[in-house]
Amino acid sequence: MELASKYNPAEIESEWYEYWLRNGFFRSVPDDNREPYTIVIPPPNVTGVLHMGHMLNNTIQDVLVRRARMQGKNACWVPGTDHASIATEAKVVAKLASEGIKKSDLTREEFLKHAWDWTHKHGGIILEQLKKLGASCDWDRTAFTMDEKRSESVLKVFCDLYEKGKIYRGVRMVNWDPKAQTALSDEEVIHKEVNGKLYYLKYKIVGENGYAAVATTRPETIFGDIAVCINPNNPKTATLKGKKLIVPVCNREVPVIEDEYVDVEFGTGCLKVTPAHDVNDYMLGEKYNLEVIDIFNDNGTLNKHGLQYEGMDRFDVRKQIEKDLEAAGLLEKVEAYTNKVGFSERTDVPIEPKLSMQWFLKMKEISEPALKAVMEDDIQLYPPKFKNTYRYWMENVKDWCISRQLWWGHRIPAYFLPKGGFVVALTKEEACEKARKTVDYSFSIDELCQDEDCLDTWFSSWLWPVSVFDGINQPDNEEINYYYPTNDLVTGPDIIFFWVARMIMAGEEYRHKEPFKNVYFTGIVRDKLGRKMSKQLGNSPDPIELMNRYGADGVRMGMLLSAPAGNDVHFDEALCEQGRNFCNKIWNALRLVKGWEVGNDDVIPENEVAIEWFNAMLQKTIREVDDLFDKYRLSEALMLIYKLFWDEFSAWYLEIIKPEFGKPIDSHTYNMTIEFFETLLKLLHPFMPFITEELYHALNDYDSNGDETIMNQSITKLDYSIEFIEGFETAKEIITNIRNIRASKNISPKEKLTLQIKGGHNIEYDLVINKLANVAIEFVKEKSAGVVSFMVGTCEYAVPVGNLINADEEIKKMQSEIAYLEGFLTSVNAKLSNEKFVANAKPEVVEAERKKKADAESKIAALQEGIATLKKK
Repeated sequence: MELASKYNPAEIESEWYEYWLRNGFFRSVPDDNREPYTIVIPPPNVTGVLHMGHMLNNTIQDVLVRRARMQGKNACWVPGTDHASIATEAKVVAKLASEGIKKSDLTREEFLKHAWDWTHKHGGIILEQLKKLGASCDWDRTAFTMDEKRSESVLKVFCDLYEKGKIYRGVRMVNWDPKAQTALSDEEVIHKEVNGKLYYLKYKIVGENGYAAVATTRPETIFGDIAVCINPNNPKTATLKGKKLIVPVCNREVPVIEDEYVDVEFGTGCLKVTPAHDVNDYMLGEKYNLEVIDIFNDNGTLNKHGLQYEGMDRFDVRKQIEKDLEAAGLLEKVEAYTNKVGFSERTDVPIEPKLSMQWFLKMKEISEPALKAVMEDDIQLYPPKFKNTYRYWMENVKDWCISRQLWWGHRIPAYFLPKGGFVVALTKEEACEKARKTVDYSFSIDELCQDEDCLDTWFSSWLWPVSVFDGINQPDNEEINYYYPTNDLVTGPDIIFFWVARMIMAGEEYRHKEPFKNVYFTGIVRDKLGRKMSKQLGNSPDPIELMNRYGADGVRMGMLLSAPAGNDVHFDEALCEQGRNFCNKIWNALRLVKGWEVGNDDVIPENEVAIEWFNAMLQKTIREVDDLFDKYRLSEALMLIYKLFWDEFSAWYLEIIKPEFGKPIDSHTYNMTIEFFETLLKLLHPFMPFITEELYHALNDYDSNGDETIMNQSITKLDYSIEFIEGFETAKEIITNIRNIRASKNISPKEKLTLQIKGGHNIEYDLVINKLANVAIEFVKEKSAGVVSFMVGTCEYAVPVGNLINADEEIKKMQSEIAYLEGFLTSVNAKLSNEKFVANAKPEVVEAERKKKADAESKIAALQEGIATLKKK
C-alpha cells in the first residue's frame, strides 16, 4: 500500500469510518468469556447540534472506549438523545409562532404531532456529527428518552415510587419560569449578581401621621403584602409593635408582626411579608397563619390583584410603580443595590417564587445510599475535589419538584376521578380498575382525566444507565446483568446534581448497585482569553468546520492537549494546527522508513544500541501511559506519547539508524523499526483513530477490503533497563553540547571534531556519539589548549576548536557559570549546615543534597581549570 506524498484527512476519514461500521467493529453483545467495558453517552438534546463541549466530552469517551477494546475488553458505548422538554417545546412553539399558530389554539394531540414532526426532522443530526469525530458507539443501541422502552421505564418508576410513598402531590413554593410557564427544580435555577435598586417605601401608620419605611427590591409585589415584620429585639422599630400599617397604592391595612427572623441590619428593620412570592415570607406566613394573595399570572403579568396594573409585565410594573409612588409622596428614597437573582437555566429569565400544585419526590431517604457510595469511594470522582461539592449538596438535598407544565415529555400517569381524588397507574385502563375499587359510585373510563403535566426531563435521564439495557422493564435480562454497572461516566461538573447524583440514586434504588465506577469531570470549554464560549461573543468555532480544516484527528488532539480533568479548557485553534502538524509528522516518518532499501547486511553496532534504547523508552512509556490512564490524566498521556514520537523516535532514533545516502538499511534494524512504529500507532490510536488505522494498514500492506483493524490490537509489554535509558540520556546531553559548540562557532556538521574526555565516562554509547556528533573520541589526562569544555555529570568533555575560539569571551562565559554554581553551592551548604534539616530530613534527601554539592564543586574545579588553560594560550 503506497502512501501519498501528503496526508489528506478528508480522503481517509469517511472511508475508514465506513470500514469500521461495515465490519461491525463497534458492535457489542454479552460475552461471558470477556470482561465488559461500558460507557453510556450523556444524551445530548435530540434536536441539538455539535458544539465544543460535546467535542471534548465525546472525544474523551471515545479514547476510553477504544483503549478498552485494545485491552481485549468487550467495549460497549451506548449512544442516545434526550427529549429535552423545555428546550424542544420552546423551539416548536417558536416554529409554530413563525407560521402564525399559537400553542393555545391547538389540542395537546395536535401540538404533539408538530413536536414529533420537528423531532423526526431535526433529531439525530448531532449523532451523525459525532460519527465525523470518530465516535465508536454501538449505533444499533441508539436510545431516545421518549422511545417506547424508555417511556415505559419512566412511567413504571413513577408508579413504583408513588406506591412506596416517595412521590407526593401538594401545594408548595416552587421556582416558576414565566417564559416557559413551568415549575423548575432548584438545580435548574442559576443565581446571578444583578445591579438593581433598593426602594424605600412609606407605609403609613394607621391612626397616626407618621409612617414606617420599608425597603424592598421588588415594589411590584406590594399587592401581595399581608403583613410587615419587625425583630422584637430591635429598638429602632419598637414603636411599631402592635400597630397596623397601610400598604402603599392598594391602601390595604396589614398588621405589624414580630419575629427574630428579620435582619436588624438590612434596610430599615421593617420587612414586607408577601407569602405568595417569597420562600422565606411563605414560611413566615405558615408560622403566623397569614393569608396568601397570588398577584401573578403564569406568564409573569399581574392579575386582578394588581389593580390598575393588571395585565402588565412584572418588570414594566416595577418601572411604572416607582414613578407613581414618587408622585404620590410614598417613596422615601431609592439606592443602587446589587443582589443575587435566580434565573431559569433554560430560558435565562428571572424565576418567580410561586405557590403551585406540583408533584414531588422525597429525596432524603433515596439520597442516603448515593451519598455513601461516593463518600466510601465505591464511586471515584476525578478530579477528587468534586467530592466535597457532592457531599455538601447531598447533605442539604431538598425534595425534587418533578412535574412540569409542558406537553412535550412523559405525561404524569395520574388520573383524576369525577368526584375528586386521583389514582396513579401505568394506563388509563389500570387506573379505571384501580379507581373503581376505591369509590362507591359508578363512572365510565372516559370520565377519568389524566394529569396535564409532564415529568421533568431529568426524571427520564436519571434512569439512563439502567433503562438503556431495559433494566426497569426486564430487571433480570441478559444485557443488564452483563453490562451493568457501567465503568466510566464522562460529563461536566455543571450537572453533578441534575444528573450524576440522581443516576446514583436510581441505580441504588433499582439495581442496588452504583451505576458506574468512575466519574470523569471535564472542564468548561473557554477561549484562549478565558471567556466562556458563546454565540453572542462569537468565540465558539463550528466543530464541523474545524474538522474540515484540520481533520478529526487534529481537532481531537487539539482538544485533549488543552483538557486536564476537571479544569476549564482554554481552547486555542493553534492546538488543532499542532495536531494536524503531528499527523503530517507521523505520515512523513513512515514515508521515510518505507522509502529505505532493505539489505541483508549484519546489523550496524550503533543501531543495536539505538534499538535497545528505544525499546526501553517505548516500554517505559507504555507503563507510564497505563498509570496516567488509571489516574484519568488523559491529556498528560497524550503529551507523553507525542513527545516519545516527536522527540525520541523521530529526532533521535531515526537519526541514528538512518542509512547513508544510497545505502540500504539492514533487515533487523528495519524490522525492529517497523515493529516500533506499529506500537507507537497502537499507543496513539485511542487519541487519533483515523491516521493510525490508515498507517497500520500501510505498515502491514493490508487493503481496505479485509477485516483487519488496529482497534483490536493489544500492546505487548516487555522487560527493559532503566539504567540503559539513563546512560543514553547522558550520551544525548554530550551530543547536544557538541552541537551547541558547532552552532556557536559556526562549524559545519560535516567537519569532524575531536572530543577529549577527562574522567569517568561510559563507552557503551560512543558509537552513537561518534555518528550523531561527528567526532573522534580521545581520553586525556590534560585538555589541549584552545578548547571549549563542558561538564556532563562529573565528567569533563572538551572540544579543541583552535583559532575559531575567542578566549576572552569563553573565559567570561565560564566565569559567569562559576558565579551561578557558587550561588547554588551556597544554598546547598546552608541546608547541609542546618543540623535540624540533616537530623529530620529523609536520608535519601540529605544524600541528594550532598551529591548536588559534590557535583557543583567538581564543575567549578573543571571550569577554573578551563579558564587557566585559556589564559595560558
